[in-house]
Amino acid sequence: MKQLSNLDRVLDAAMELPLEQQEMLVQILTNRIIESRRDEIASDAAASIAEFRTGRFKVQTAAETIQELREDLSNSNAADV
Repeated sequence: MKQLSNLDRVLDAAMELPLEQQEMLVQILTNRIIESRRDEIASDAAASIAEFRTGRFKVQTAAETIQELREDLSNSNAADV
């Protein structure tokens, strides 16, 4: 609940800003969200590369990967029945 009340306060404060500043705020938040997502993707990629280098992942063609995914889905569906 506290987060919701904080959000309400922030939104109320933002609505008191002039329209131009509201637009700037939206752009700043959008840019920060994009940067956070980039950092998250870069971190995931670095972790994946590290796992690949340790041999946890194997090199596969796209066709092999798709076939493996289909088999996993098929096995998953069979287990659910």
